[in-house]
Amino acid sequence: MAQLSDDCFAFGSAPMKLAQAAAELSARVAAVAETELVAVSEAGGRVLAQDLIAPISLPPFDNSAVDGFAVRHADLSADGETALPVVARVAAGQAAPHLPPRSAIRIFTGAPMPEGADTVFMQEDTHLDGATVVCPPGLGRFANARQAGEDVAVGELALPAGRVLAPQDIALAAALGCATLPVRRRLGVGVFSTGDELAPPGAILSGPRIFDSNRPMLLALLARAGARAADLGILPDNADALAAALRHAADAHDLLLTSGGVSTGEEDHVKAALARAGRLDHWRVAIKPGRPVAMGTIRGAAFIGLPGNPVAVFVTFAHIVRPLLAALAGATWQPPRPMPVQSAFAYRKKQGRREYVRVSLHQDEDGWVAHKWPQDGAGVITSLTGTDGLLELEEDRTALAIGERAGFLSYAVLG
Repeated sequence: MAQLSDDCFAFGSAPMKLAQAAAELSARVAAVAETELVAVSEAGGRVLAQDLIAPISLPPFDNSAVDGFAVRHADLSADGETALPVVARVAAGQAAPHLPPRSAIRIFTGAPMPEGADTVFMQEDTHLDGATVVCPPGLGRFANARQAGEDVAVGELALPAGRVLAPQDIALAAALGCATLPVRRRLGVGVFSTGDELAPPGAILSGPRIFDSNRPMLLALLARAGARAADLGILPDNADALAAALRHAADAHDLLLTSGGVSTGEEDHVKAALARAGRLDHWRVAIKPGRPVAMGTIRGAAFIGLPGNPVAVFVTFAHIVRPLLAALAGATWQPPRPMPVQSAFAYRKKQGRREYVRVSLHQDEDGWVAHKWPQDGAGVITSLTGTDGLLELEEDRTALAIGERAGFLSYAVLG
């Protein structure tokens, strides 16, 4: 079971800056230790548990990058065409013949370079005169010839441990002959919603109740992040019931996520439940939307209590939960890189707080321009479905003027 150190969030009651919260999470969490071997074709999205050292060179032998004619560069005329008899033919998968001096071999993409050959003419740059190929001047030595090991040399680091394996990483591992890869086990994350006003989607609403949207969204976000998420249902607004459910769930999960009930109202019971079930270390982060975020530990499992409003849940998941998931999984965290865009609106904010504004992008003659969603509320779900991403305004910024630039984060890199 992954564990957080006891003093992970012992920073008093002042709101914690977002970067500080993410850094403390990453620095103090212990990654899951268990690993498993999986087929290379099933390793996408998993965290590589060990460095992959290239067992062979890639490519393993010199080969042609094009369809054409393999020649000796020393045989070519420096200032005119060179006519060479075509003495053999080699395709991919065939053994390469020897290339005699003053001759050429017909070669195809991926075929091994004949002994003696060092240069390949593309077939469209040449013409045939019977059994003779006529090659133009000016081609450099080694042109269109791929050298053994030019991609990865045997013994080199091909993929580092901690890498979340992308499709291109799978291609590299497969090209190196790896049938299986060692990966960290998937994280187990338990997801609760809290609130007497919530009903599961599909239920019949009675009285002033609403359908729970946070839990389905979190389960979808966790699936995209590669975690093994468990739907643990809706918990009532009762500190004792909450504490009992959290204690029970902590034994089977690396991380527990709840949404709602973490503010300062009389019906916000998550902090009290966490204090009874485990340890509440910090509960405010200087971020908007999403300031009330409870953080702590329960029986060795990490705990994060997210706000209740769906937009705040999405934002805090992207910027607080995602780094924690990476640290727990033993993955190297790569924060999404904001793209600078121009603002089409003016905006003011408090200093010391990082804010995320929901925007749509439109392109004009000067590039990409961000347009703010007209409704600011953290409960407006259409502000997520109707926009392209978030405009990030750092802590020391207090105003954004029309025409100024700010960093844009696409939902594609956040979710």
